[in-house]
Formats: sequence, structure tokens, C-alpha cells
Amino acid sequence: MIPRTLFSPEHEEFRKTVRRFYAEEIVPHREQWEAQQHVDRKVWNRAGELGLLCMHLPEEYGGVGATDRLFNIVRIEEGAYAGDSGFSAGAGVHADIVANYVANFGSPEQKKKWLPGMADGSIVGAIAMTEPGTGSDLQAVRTTAVADGDHYVINGSKTFITNGLLCDLCIVVAKTGASGEGAKDISLIVVEAGTPGFTKGKPLKKIGMHSQDTCELFFDNVRVPKANLLGPKEGMGFVMLMQELAWERLITAVGCIAGCERVLAATLEYTKNRKAFGKPIAAFQNTRFRLAELKAEIVIGRVYVDRCIEMAAKKKLAPDDAAISKMWVTDLLSKVIDQCLQFHGGNGYMMEYPIARAYCDTRANRIYAGSNEIMKELIARAM
Repeated sequence: MIPRTLFSPEHEEFRKTVRRFYAEEIVPHREQWEAQQHVDRKVWNRAGELGLLCMHLPEEYGGVGATDRLFNIVRIEEGAYAGDSGFSAGAGVHADIVANYVANFGSPEQKKKWLPGMADGSIVGAIAMTEPGTGSDLQAVRTTAVADGDHYVINGSKTFITNGLLCDLCIVVAKTGASGEGAKDISLIVVEAGTPGFTKGKPLKKIGMHSQDTCELFFDNVRVPKANLLGPKEGMGFVMLMQELAWERLITAVGCIAGCERVLAATLEYTKNRKAFGKPIAAFQNTRFRLAELKAEIVIGRVYVDRCIEMAAKKKLAPDDAAISKMWVTDLLSKVIDQCLQFHGGNGYMMEYPIARAYCDTRANRIYAGSNEIMKELIARAM
């Protein structure tokens, strides 16, 4: 691959720590965690202990005061290189999405209350957007938060919630108004685990990502203080969501392009060592040409994603560029994995081979953070 210029020596030193963390604390436990459908809670504490969560937060809130999010990018890439879809997905939601909502839109009191715990791993965060009948259309959510004195009373349900089982706090997308203008009725409210009426379903049985604790959440007359409202006033939720979704889509692309690189490297090694008709699979022209085509597409994708990261660091990333990166690279990862699995033959269908796990674990990338069909709509609107 062509040289990258994004990272400083400090970032690369941090990368060594992250890589060691995945090798020692994540990969050896993968099968156990997949069987129980969630990672052990203590791994969150260990990640916080090593300073792998929320590095971009100011020091007063438990971060290291990094002026960019490149440390977060390093963590995402190394999770993909390790082939992890459990803790990595959860850490992305926790540190790169939930923490950002609190840091960017929370009051000083809210930041002091929740961010230090999110940085040290003692608090796991989740965000509840999707509902059983509502996916990418956030304006159509039916969960309500009705004002009652100094509290909101929340009723509704959410599904497909990453970190849902282990979360200590959850940002809930709910309607606080009834104007009929969907976007203006949406607010973001933090609900803490243990609040009466807030219950969690069992981990959902998914095609892949088996160690990621994805579940349903239920809100039955859940009373939370009005002080838990994010933002200056009610009705700002949709605006805040739109501001952060571009970053969420970009980090999806970051993990997927790293996943492409990992799968290609593993397949190159496999085809050089596996023989058919007396010679390595890599010696056949069809194999060499197809892998060459995949490498070319991956390199082009890497350049585009890195450019988007640069723009995001300058706070200049356009929403349609983020949508393009998410749409194109997630499609590319599925394409790369499907072709590389074919080169593995029957072994590619066996879960003991990393390519089979990748085939199952990565399909959801084209759905979450806004389906790729929604990405096309956003791109078209900006044309």
C-alpha cells in the first residue's frame, strides 16, 4: 500500500499498545465471548486502565486532551486488523459516538458526571435510536418523553442497540413534542441503568458479531430528571444527531477499509501456500488478476478514507463525503470478502478460518449507521 501521512510518532506508539491489547485481552477470549453473546465487563475496565477509551476528551474529563481523533482512528483500525467485531464495535459506539454527544452537547454538570467514567471504562455507553418499526427514518420514532414536573416520563422500546446489555447509561432518542414536524419534536435524553422501568432484553441472535451485546431496550414509565436532557432545550435532538452522524459513518468506513486490507493480506498468504493441480493457487492467472483488481480498489478506497479523516480532523468533512465513504467502502468490504472466500474453497466456509468469520461479521456494515440505500439518497440530495 502507498505510504500514509496521517499519523505522528505518538500515534504509532499508541498503535503498539492497542495492538498488544487486542492480542492479549481480546483475541484469546473470542470464542468464549461469542458463546455468551457479550464480552466480559472487565475488559472495559482494562481498556480504560490503558487509556484506550475517549482519548480525545479534555484531561479534566478523563481523556488525554488529544487535539484530534486520530487516536480513536488507530483503535478502530487495530480492532479491524485483529478481526474483532465484539469489543471493537462496542468501543466505537461508546467512545466515538456516545461520548461525543455528551462532550459536545452536554452541560458542564453532565460532562463531569459521566465522561470520566466513560474514559476509565467504569461507565459503558449506548445510544438508542432504532425502534422495531423505525430504522433510518429517525423522525418517525414513537418513543415519547412527556414532561411531568422536574422529570420526563419515557415510554417506548428500542431494538438493535449496541452495548444494550452492558450499558450503564443510554442516550435515548425520544419525542418531547407533538408539533407534527418530526424533526422539531426529537430530543436526546440520558437514561441510567437501574432506573425503575428501564429494562434490557436478552442479547439478540445475529448472523455474526456474536460477542457484541446487541439487544432490545424497554421503557415503561421511566422517570428521569429533566437535567438529563442533552442540549440547550427540547427539540434539538435531530440537529445534534445530524451533526454527529457524519463521523459515525466515517468511522464505519475506517473499520471497513482496514478490514479489506486484513482480508486481502490473509488471502494472499493462503493462496501462496495452498496448492491445486500441483501448484499454488496464487500461480493461476485468474487468482493473480482478481487479487490485483481487489488491491487496486482497496488502495483507492484507503486514499479516499484517509482524505476524509483529514477533513474530519479540520472539522470540514461534508455529510455527503462521509456518506460516500460509508456506502462505497462497506460495499467494497463485502465484495473483497466474498471473492477471497472463494479462493479458500471449502475451507472458506469453515468457521475456523478467519475469512468465514469475516463473512458473517461484516454484513451488517451495509445496514447500520444508515443503510447504504439511505447513503445514496443523501449523496443525491447534495448533487
